[in-house]
Amino acid sequence: MLGWAALSPVSGRCVYAGVAEVSVYVASAARGKGVGKALLRELVAASERVGIWTLQGGIFHENVASIALHAACGFRKVGIRERLGKLRGVWRDVVLMERRSGVVGVEVGSTLQSV
Repeated sequence: MLGWAALSPVSGRCVYAGVAEVSVYVASAARGKGVGKALLRELVAASERVGIWTLQGGIFHENVASIALHAACGFRKVGIRERLGKLRGVWRDVVLMERRSGVVGVEVGSTLQSV
């Protein structure tokens, strides 16, 4: 397996039905070969096909490759959550990244349009 990507709901509340959390994993042997970008781009397209308007991801601050990958796929940094994750007993800051769809949930006049 070269990698995988998945979406998870951020909440069970219906008002957040169009918001999902992104998870992407690329095997170490496949890193730097475009696998992550292909997975994330397809995940974005699939999310829009099912009406998701916002994707968010939490990435450890030191994972600069993942932050760059998400930025290349249209995500932006919206904040840092301090000491949110713990890996091997060490607290980690998490960069919160977000991508808003350009086609789902786009405001036109005073109504929202969705695909």
